Amino acid sequence: MTPAARSPGTFTPESLSPVTRNLVSGARRRSVAEVHDRSARAAAGFQALGVGVGDAVAILMRNAVEFLEATHALGRIGAYAVPLNWHLAPEEVAYVLEDCGAKALVAHADLLPLVPARLLDALALIVVDVPDEVAAAYPSGDDAPPPVQAPRWEDWLAGLAPLGDVALPDIRESIIYTSGTTGRPKGVIRAPATPEQRAALARMRAETYRLEEGIRLLIPAPMYHAAPNVFALRGLEAAETTVIMPRFEPEAFLRLIEAERIDTVVTVPTMFIRLLRLPAEVRARYDLSSLRSVLHAAAPCPAHVKRAMIEWLGPILYEWYGTTETSAVTRCDSHEWLRKPGTVGRAIPGARVEILDEAGARLPAGVPGEIFMILGFMPDFTYLGRPEDRLAAGRDGMITGGDIGWLDGDGYLFVCDRKKDMVISGGVNIYPAEIEAAMIAMDGVEDCAVIGLPDPEYGEALHALVVARERIAEGAIREFLAGRLARFKIPHSYEFRAGLPRDDVGKLLKRRLRDEVMAARAPT
Repeated sequence: MTPAARSPGTFTPESLSPVTRNLVSGARRRSVAEVHDRSARAAAGFQALGVGVGDAVAILMRNAVEFLEATHALGRIGAYAVPLNWHLAPEEVAYVLEDCGAKALVAHADLLPLVPARLLDALALIVVDVPDEVAAAYPSGDDAPPPVQAPRWEDWLAGLAPLGDVALPDIRESIIYTSGTTGRPKGVIRAPATPEQRAALARMRAETYRLEEGIRLLIPAPMYHAAPNVFALRGLEAAETTVIMPRFEPEAFLRLIEAERIDTVVTVPTMFIRLLRLPAEVRARYDLSSLRSVLHAAAPCPAHVKRAMIEWLGPILYEWYGTTETSAVTRCDSHEWLRKPGTVGRAIPGARVEILDEAGARLPAGVPGEIFMILGFMPDFTYLGRPEDRLAAGRDGMITGGDIGWLDGDGYLFVCDRKKDMVISGGVNIYPAEIEAAMIAMDGVEDCAVIGLPDPEYGEALHALVVARERIAEGAIREFLAGRLARFKIPHSYEFRAGLPRDDVGKLLKRRLRDEVMAARAPT
């Protein structure tokens, strides 16, 4: 389904506030003037391919400068970029491409095997040769990219004249696909911001995301995720220098901070764990004195890990809580967290955060319930082609991400559980029902359940419980799932049982199941 067109606005280069001196990826450094020129050329090329106002173009790339150039180009013509998670299996990639009604695809050459042939033939395709820094981060051995008849990004741009200023919708937000709280991934599509909303959002991004004029920004996480995507795109507007890492590697991360005098980074807790595993002498080798803001979100951070990071880097850690749909609704600096360990902060100005019971009644301080939230000045959203899901997720104007938490007497939010069965592993939301649906299709599997168990590195790891007619090897299950699911959705561990606990209507009692597994694993 093609996204709806937006009401016209005027796009000009000045609307991007081009103050970035450099965009850096590996050995490549590009000035903002070069980025704007190349994106203007790409915009003309997309128009020639038939991409118009409100259309979607998928981006299947690892972190690279071309990712941002393509995204900016689409904004110039009022179209939407749809970043694809390149960890997905081909069937999952196909689902997103078809769901968003993609008119074209821009893809790294080595990722083309993720796209089913029927879609490669149907889409307008632009192939981006894998740059040296990405190839070094993701070595493919002797495997050559599959041959395709499609223009290459650099050759394509060289033959285009830059698109001039035209009156078009000012599209600045990518369509990010998220599982949310139900079922298959859904594309979050946002209404255009009014001038008043833009001013409020700019203040919020400065205060909560620390996206201030003249920062030196490092993006080490994949830009198909919501937060890194926003940080990279807004960094091009505000930062003096924006550095994108093709892949997070702990010592390379420290090396870049020193070399580029980075002052602002956006991370997830898994990165903290890997950084803290570096030998002390390695961590001490790098000058990190330029750092002013280390931001994190996406998953709960173990208290001992966060405390160790603050002890190492100083009180420069900033945390926020929210969803792709709402953006950040709380924030917490290091001093607040040290006073209230475990908190994700208080509601930011303009946000409302409430804890509700099953009937929708507000719960008092200290009593856990479902977290509902809204950021008043955030442009409203809907799920692409699924407005009914937007309504189902809301209550009194607020929406929920399915988390359970509580507010203390000072208004600080603590997240303690999830009402739904979502698992967060390494900062990535994983919906077990999708894995169970794939596993139950395997011959010999009579019943199954997937739960998340505590993991010291990833926060949670997937654990599968299987009821089978005859014993099935774990390797056989992994192999069966490998062709149907992304690698990160394949359970890490397996347990075989004679039966699984279900209620009278057949619903799995996952809380009881998880408690049983945890009790069996507890030291005696």
